[in-house]
Amino acid sequence: MSWQERIEVNPKIVTGKPVIKGTRISVELIIELLAGGWSYDDILRNYPHLKQDDILACLNYVNDLMHEVRVYPIPILQPA
Repeated sequence: MSWQERIEVNPKIVTGKPVIKGTRISVELIIELLAGGWSYDDILRNYPHLKQDDILACLNYVNDLMHEVRVYPIPILQPA
């Protein structure tokens, strides 16, 4: 399963944030819940119309996004 099957970006839904298709539940919300210690079961219990594959799609979406990000460290100047 690729995340593209379950995640969509539509400027008319949640101001264009990526969401789980057919919902207004953003990838951002799912990642925040997981980062806050929620388990898959916690999410599925509170959002019963979601499936485990929706959560996995969110994680895969963020994983792909992070592979595109380039970080260029800036040297910190020490006071003289």
